[in-house]
Amino acid sequence: MTAVQTAPRAALTRLSGMRHTSPGRLQLLLAILLVLAGLTGLTAGLAARSATVGTSDLRDRAQPLLAEAEIIYSSLADADTTAAQAFITGGLEPPELTRRYDEKIAATATALTSAARRVPAEGRAAEAIRSISTGLGDYTALVATARAMNRQGRPVGSSYLATASALNRDTLQPQAEILFDEARSEAQNTYDDARSTGWLMSVLTLVVVLGAVLVWAQAYLSRTTRRTFNVPLLIATGLTVLMALIGTGVFAHQWTRLADADREGSAALEELAQRRILVLRERADEALTLAARSGHGPLEEDFKKLQERVSFSGKDLDAVGALMGTARQRHDEYLDLHRRIRELDDGGKYEDAVKLAVSEESARTFDGLTAVLDEAMADRRAAFDDRIRSAGRGLGLLTVLGPLLALAVGVFAASGLRARLEEYR
Repeated sequence: MTAVQTAPRAALTRLSGMRHTSPGRLQLLLAILLVLAGLTGLTAGLAARSATVGTSDLRDRAQPLLAEAEIIYSSLADADTTAAQAFITGGLEPPELTRRYDEKIAATATALTSAARRVPAEGRAAEAIRSISTGLGDYTALVATARAMNRQGRPVGSSYLATASALNRDTLQPQAEILFDEARSEAQNTYDDARSTGWLMSVLTLVVVLGAVLVWAQAYLSRTTRRTFNVPLLIATGLTVLMALIGTGVFAHQWTRLADADREGSAALEELAQRRILVLRERADEALTLAARSGHGPLEEDFKKLQERVSFSGKDLDAVGALMGTARQRHDEYLDLHRRIRELDDGGKYEDAVKLAVSEESARTFDGLTAVLDEAMADRRAAFDDRIRSAGRGLGLLTVLGPLLALAVGVFAASGLRARLEEYR
């Protein structure tokens, strides 16, 4: 027991004694430099690795999850719109509308399956996916019943369609919005992880401390040995500066590109997705109002509220400003058509209102609007992919180069100090 207690004391006594002799001080200085170099190299490698993993996770999981959540949300809104459009034509629905409805339901199901693999088994996102998956079957069944009733000319079909639409709007779309919000939050957290702030601050601190100790060591040797320069220590200092410059450059580039990917990619995509969903809901309100033969009712009031929320400007959309100008023009054209539809319906010309609502002119105008939004979203996805690929450049090299430079610093520091130690033998 006594030996165990005295061993640390003996080591401390020996270390304390080394401080009082020149060789001892050099040995302590060498040990400190080797430890600092080792820690700096290890931390630099881990920081670069963490940034690499975070950037890859953002590209391969977080951003795709956000895209899938947007597909689910917009596809549900599109299916609701298309089902209502097909219903008001009466009798056998136009094949193109039936095909579009089926495509949107299939897109929702596919995106749900993919998103389920990207989220934890428990949590709000997983619960939202389960809720949508369960409700989607009920929704399609109600739409199918509404179609069958409509083909038979039975007015009760509109009630089934209204119930289906209510399920879509009040349950499925809110759950899709929850999934979208969770995916957005996950993407933002992944941006933070990719920046590896904690690791980066540790690396910068260690590099500064290592550089300061190297400079102090050279000043100490210059003062005690009367030699101005110690070449190996000068090289070690230069390598430390080089490591700092390379690391700073790589991480500054990564942070800049991550900020660009967030601002020009993710944020813009979120804004565009929300606008696309709003205009789809406008179109659904228009068709459902006609399907219910309710005239100027609650759905038309909802249309007006949506109209006030639709905007094609904002700082996140500056990069697609030209496309937003076109979208604004297409939206104004659609609103003009909508006013004409409402004038016909409110004036007692229901059949004419329906004909205009499902006309080629109406379809061309609205599809032109959504096409512009889709083009803008594709442009921003490409921008995100470009920025995020650029953000990852250099990180893999730094994962290896950081520890190698630190190892070289340790080797040259040891060489410079050992040469002085040899003089005491």
